[in-house]
Amino acid sequence: MIYTTLLNIAIFQGIVLGLVILRSSLFNSQSNKYLAYLLFALSFVLLNYVFEIEDTFTAYPFLHFFDDIEWVFLLPVFIFLFIINRIDDTVKNRQKHYLYYIPFAYSSIVSITYDLSNVAGIFKIPDSNIFIVNIFRLIQLLFAFIIIPFLPLYSYFMIRHLKDSQEKKWVITLLTLIYLLLLVWLITYMTGLFFGLDISSTMSVLALCATFVMHWTAYIGIYKYKLAKNKEAISHFLNNDSAVLYPNLPMAEDSTPQEYKESITADNLYFQKLELLCKDEHIYTDSTLNREKVAEKLGISAGYVSQIVNTITGDNFAHYINQYRVEAVKEMISDPEYENYTLLTMGLESGFTSKTTFYKAFKKVTGQTPNEYKNTSK
Repeated sequence: MIYTTLLNIAIFQGIVLGLVILRSSLFNSQSNKYLAYLLFALSFVLLNYVFEIEDTFTAYPFLHFFDDIEWVFLLPVFIFLFIINRIDDTVKNRQKHYLYYIPFAYSSIVSITYDLSNVAGIFKIPDSNIFIVNIFRLIQLLFAFIIIPFLPLYSYFMIRHLKDSQEKKWVITLLTLIYLLLLVWLITYMTGLFFGLDISSTMSVLALCATFVMHWTAYIGIYKYKLAKNKEAISHFLNNDSAVLYPNLPMAEDSTPQEYKESITADNLYFQKLELLCKDEHIYTDSTLNREKVAEKLGISAGYVSQIVNTITGDNFAHYINQYRVEAVKEMISDPEYENYTLLTMGLESGFTSKTTFYKAFKKVTGQTPNEYKNTSK
């Protein structure tokens, strides 16, 4: 009873945390969507296990079709896609994502087709064709041997593209936990299948370990992403997401303390990362740079990017980026290496898209036109 209660708590937590990640502006990015999908898949794996130990499949045979969906094949896929969506676009774009879903789709179709005969009785597989079914199931096992051990290993190879050392550390930890779970599960399952041993106790321990992964991810989700600095802020965050998840609930008047509304300060983790991207990687030189691109790099929503920049700098995102571009032009003007460059060339090199936007932004930041600044700086 206590054991299944622990599993049910983890299942509930995984689904709720996944919904929060998908619906909250603090988490809204392509990579975090795959983290949410990972939590959903892990929750469904645990749910199937609860159905099995509670003998639910006997009482409700049609639940076998839910069990036929091979959720375990999705775990290495989602952790891999979570990682590559946090790295450089050129690396990410080389990946053919749809290929990773083939083992999941194939295994689910084979299992469902078999149970349409075995459980639903919609049709009957002739005894003479059982060997064909067994061949399909052997291919299913082959996919398990390929996708489960090797895709997480490939994920370790891809992690080297992550530039943030702190982020790299926690992603490696998450990947290692998932990888160990999958590897031990695969070895245990194959041992029971080929040697006919009782694997129930090992599977019970693995399920308990999976609940730990769920709780650990929830813990890191709060502290890794810096959702709040105090209990009141966490409460505010959860209340806001409750309103998103349950839109029919009555909305109370906003009584958020003014000190929370102003709690985004210059030591905000995402703002510090944005500063590093500008100062060290010079992302502002990309003339197509926008809030969405920055949000993807930071792993947050475009709206939250604007909120951070507006609160901390008092300016909008465009002006914030243009300030870096103007500073880059000022450095070029004072650097003899660029003396043969025209002012417009300097502006374009710094990320401005046209002479008009360059001159307008330069005048707004410095109070002078580029020509005036160049003449007075001599």
